[in-house]
Amino acid sequence: MNEIKPRRTFLPWEELRTRLDEGPHFNTMRGTPYYRDAVYEQFSKSEYARRYAALRAKMREHKLDVVIVPGGPSHWSFGGGMLWLTGHWEWHALACYVVVPLEGEPTLVYSMGGTHAEAVRRETAAALSDVRGSRGGQYAEVMADRIVELGLEHGRIGLLEIDPRHRDYMPVNQYDRLRKRLPDAELVFTVGFIHELLSVHSTEELDCVRVAGKLCENAMNALMTRAEPGVTEYELRAAAGAAILEGGGDIDFLIIGTTPLANPAMVFGNPRPSGRRLAKGDIINMELAAGYRGYTAQIGSPICLGPPTDMVRKFWDDIALPSFRQMAAEIKPSNPVEAVQAAGKFFREKGVQSRPIHAHGIDLITDGVRTRIPARNGVHGRAEPDHGGRQFRHFPRPHLHRDRSRQ
Repeated sequence: MNEIKPRRTFLPWEELRTRLDEGPHFNTMRGTPYYRDAVYEQFSKSEYARRYAALRAKMREHKLDVVIVPGGPSHWSFGGGMLWLTGHWEWHALACYVVVPLEGEPTLVYSMGGTHAEAVRRETAAALSDVRGSRGGQYAEVMADRIVELGLEHGRIGLLEIDPRHRDYMPVNQYDRLRKRLPDAELVFTVGFIHELLSVHSTEELDCVRVAGKLCENAMNALMTRAEPGVTEYELRAAAGAAILEGGGDIDFLIIGTTPLANPAMVFGNPRPSGRRLAKGDIINMELAAGYRGYTAQIGSPICLGPPTDMVRKFWDDIALPSFRQMAAEIKPSNPVEAVQAAGKFFREKGVQSRPIHAHGIDLITDGVRTRIPARNGVHGRAEPDHGGRQFRHFPRPHLHRDRSRQ
């Protein structure tokens, strides 16, 4: 049962080039000249060596012989550990998987074969050299083949989450097949490995966070430039998204909603920007998140089409800006998270409310915060004291006011 099925052999390029219309040979291609001119910004080999060493230390701690590290395109995964170990951000499938032995070469099991796989081999060259297609979604078969190759079919195999936020692991069909192929192995569901390993970022990772922050700024400026009467919410989304993509980034999410200042009907930006058209006297509420090579940043600030009303101006001056400053002052090394929560009492003291969340952490994407802010550089978080009175709510970040009538 544990015998390795013969792998499909790939043809030398000189033969393959005349047989590209034959599916089995096209799908197993490798060593072709395709994408040889592609340019990908990659982390250094030393950075990837650091990551694999950190993961393997965790494996030794839990007495694991091999781990399967997935990652998918959902917001709560945003590539996850698979991206962290390879540099690949998946968009075809629910997830791709990295097989990482305690000793030996890691293997990326990618969703596609053919030219797609060749491009991913170029993209991930700094991280690993073994990229295999899933053979039409047979991820578990390919992973089992590799584990048997490594001689670990009797070992302890750790399964990491695809989505740690919702505690989702590999799909049941893949798990069942893995069990059938490796009946003598012990499959272990791990919890929170990747968050622990990457919540304190390296210098190279922080450089990516800074670029993501600049992409957020570009998106905000593009949205403000596009904002004028008659423009729809989804057109604002297009402007912000284009600015992120033009900077070499990826869109995590673009939450954009509009409502009249005189009669507001919104306490949070619209997660599904609609066809509502802007009018003079509207306010735009948004939360924009951009990713760069997997690392994300977020921004949000109200934009008024025309002068803000007295209520909006007073809310900003008396509540939004001072509350943000008080909470931001408590985000510092070794300070307990409770200090940030205590600063958030400012809202109720002023007779307004906030959402239940005052701040959150970021590893690749939004995640929880610790009980104490670590006393070291590299932690990435975000103050988010979203609050509102009876009819108004916005993010307390720099206020942008654009009055078209004065231009």
